[in-house]
Amino acid sequence: MPVVQTSTDDVFINCPFDDAFAPTFRALIFAILVCGFRTRSARELDDGGQTRIDKIFALIEQCRYGIHDLSRTELDAVNNLPRFNMPLELGLFLGAKRYGGQHQKVKRILILDVEQFRYQG
Repeated sequence: MPVVQTSTDDVFINCPFDDAFAPTFRALIFAILVCGFRTRSARELDDGGQTRIDKIFALIEQCRYGIHDLSRTELDAVNNLPRFNMPLELGLFLGAKRYGGQHQKVKRILILDVEQFRYQG
């Protein structure tokens, strides 16, 4: 398996993609682009032959930076379950940083949440 180097220009955005979060998503994209980086997210890929988790794996492998928004992990009103995908993608990014090769160990992460240090509890 070839070694994939992380791009020093790529920023993986892990956040909700619903209408309520759209203004924040656009602001993140704007800030990243203005700072000279390239945004990456699961929304950029449209390959029916690739599963969503494989898309996420590939993006995480390719990106040196990650912005992970955990502010929307509240319980869903319909099934009373939290949104697990954002914490899962953060875990995958942390796992790549911890257990990946030398190109993965240089990853840097920004975690956004509604309450400071909530996830460190």
